[in-house]
Amino acid sequence: MEKNDFIFGIRAVAEAIEAGKQIDKLLIKKDLHGPLAEELMALVREHRIVAQRVPVERLNRVTRKNHQGVVAYVAAVNYYTLEQLVPQFYEDGITPFVVVLDGVTDVRNFGAIARTADCCGVGAIVIPERGSAGVTADAVKTSAGALMSLPVCRERSVAGAVRFLKENGYQIVAATEKTDNMYTAANYEGPVAIVMGAEDVGISPEVLALCDTPVAIPMFGNIGSLNVSVAAGVMMYEVVRQRLKAGLGVE
Repeated sequence: MEKNDFIFGIRAVAEAIEAGKQIDKLLIKKDLHGPLAEELMALVREHRIVAQRVPVERLNRVTRKNHQGVVAYVAAVNYYTLEQLVPQFYEDGITPFVVVLDGVTDVRNFGAIARTADCCGVGAIVIPERGSAGVTADAVKTSAGALMSLPVCRERSVAGAVRFLKENGYQIVAATEKTDNMYTAANYEGPVAIVMGAEDVGISPEVLALCDTPVAIPMFGNIGSLNVSVAAGVMMYEVVRQRLKAGLGVE
């Protein structure tokens, strides 16, 4: 994180929240109490901000200044919700195409996926509020700036996001090794959401069970899986290939 990516102090963080700044992550000292702390926590609950109770040593590693037990990382961009964007995709007359990341935690993978998504005409990337890489300075740099314009939807849960997309007519395609279906056999010409899993465990069982079409990328070497950003690129460009072949374009 660069210095301008975080703010500290109870009052400063509370004012930032009230001013509408989006907080990517909030660190609060474990034993922090008092009237000001209670006011801050009320704002945190009201705005559904992800907060972690941590030892004071964790806060001291971020800054040695008078943080008063509170450090907030400010999101590099404003997050969206699917409820905001899904109707707009249909109103714009485009064939919707989104990418859902189920627990991708490495900001460099996230940034690389975003860079490819922008090149492929993806309408939005979906991430969960917890357990995921966010739009940090490192992610923006790795994305070559794509994250400054590509909408990122931060949802309470990936399962809830997938259900919402299904209800709105999306085919949910899961990239997983737990199938014999080739990724090229699926049809991506309609509204589609590509789900990519975490670097270590893949797509969670709950989310995988909700997906319509599990597909796999063939492997021939000694290593059993691709880096998630590479696999996402393969999946996204198959969508592009099929849509161009069908004369649909990608936007």
